[in-house]
Amino acid sequence: MRLCLIASKPTDSVILGFLPAAARLGLEVVLLTDQPEEHERALARTRGLPRPGCPRPQAGPSDGARDPDGPPVRFLGCDVWDARELICAIAGRPAPHAIVSNSDHLQTQTALAAAYFDVPGKDWRSAMRAKNKSLMRRRLAETGTEHVASAEIRAGDGHPPDGLRYPVVLKPAEGVASEDVMLVISPEELAMRSAQIHSRRPGETLLAEEYLSGELHTLETLGDGKRTWVLGGFRTRLSPLPFFIEERLTWSAPVPDAARDHVLDALSSLDVTFGACHTEYVEGSRGPALIEVNDRLIGDHCDFVLSDLLGVDLFELVLRVHLGESLPAAPPRPWGGAGHAVIDYVVADHPGTLTAVPSAGPRPSGERDVLLSYRPLRAAGDRIDITHTNRDYLGVVSAIGTDAAAVENAVATARARDSWLVTGSRS
Repeated sequence: MRLCLIASKPTDSVILGFLPAAARLGLEVVLLTDQPEEHERALARTRGLPRPGCPRPQAGPSDGARDPDGPPVRFLGCDVWDARELICAIAGRPAPHAIVSNSDHLQTQTALAAAYFDVPGKDWRSAMRAKNKSLMRRRLAETGTEHVASAEIRAGDGHPPDGLRYPVVLKPAEGVASEDVMLVISPEELAMRSAQIHSRRPGETLLAEEYLSGELHTLETLGDGKRTWVLGGFRTRLSPLPFFIEERLTWSAPVPDAARDHVLDALSSLDVTFGACHTEYVEGSRGPALIEVNDRLIGDHCDFVLSDLLGVDLFELVLRVHLGESLPAAPPRPWGGAGHAVIDYVVADHPGTLTAVPSAGPRPSGERDVLLSYRPLRAAGDRIDITHTNRDYLGVVSAIGTDAAAVENAVATARARDSWLVTGSRS
């Protein structure tokens, strides 16, 4: 069977997640990307490296996308941002059985291609609603699911929109990775910050929406179009305001019924029922309210940790759904129902040069039945500039186990034991 995998920049989720899963399924893979050379280099760099997440000891080193008994991966250069170019590139090859992307940016193009070739896929309209936060807010209001005050801001509007209650959160309507997301406390600051962002992102639409106070959570789902699995969720610790960097995710299960039902109702209103989805919501004084919908697996290596916690290959499950297979009746349970996980990011707090980092891979946890691992996200010698986004991550410490206290202790010990040295000026 043939798989077309759609990507732009190389990611571990693709190189170390989807490509090995496709090889294990015996799929013939064509990876269509506007960066084929970068993907080939990324694949070469990862061969023999430890797999991200907290794999069981017998998992061994990753072999990238290479399975000695599986078919090779072919990289095909293509303007994947243009659905027409993508469809034409796929049409020049043998007919695919599945067309899949794990990119925030490419879900609509991938959905259109899947529809064109009549293979299972997301609805392109739901993919647009998930990607564009303004469309998401409008749809949820139209269906009566949620009412969050918001207003679009375009370059040249000349004045802040009326009807907003401050503070508000300013963000690009189609942004990712907390880039250019900040809390704004007045109309004057909104005008200033909007102008600054438009100078960096000319032509982009911004969204100012009411600030939803409360605890940030995620809900991880996987659907086959008829049945939706709720895999669980994480509680997210954010950086101090006015920025919104995700610093730590802690497994939070079971998900309260009210939050679970509200998020599933919202996803249904958005017609998000197929494939993987990572939804962020706030649990506040007025109940749960969506922050954003990401039409893919949870990222920043949480996808690998979630796979290990659940004891399944989520990447393979996503591919099977896109190949037309139905999900079993019940989702997997984390370590028999008693699992716990922590994903703790090491975030740079000043600019400079990264001169010391811990080694990658599994390490002794010092706790019974706890798997601990470290994954570097930046290398020694890298120049570090503070962006107040997820780009400030230096690495990630992950742990899973059956006892929450033991998992927390293992992570705390690892953070205290290891060091990350950034030489440079402090503000």
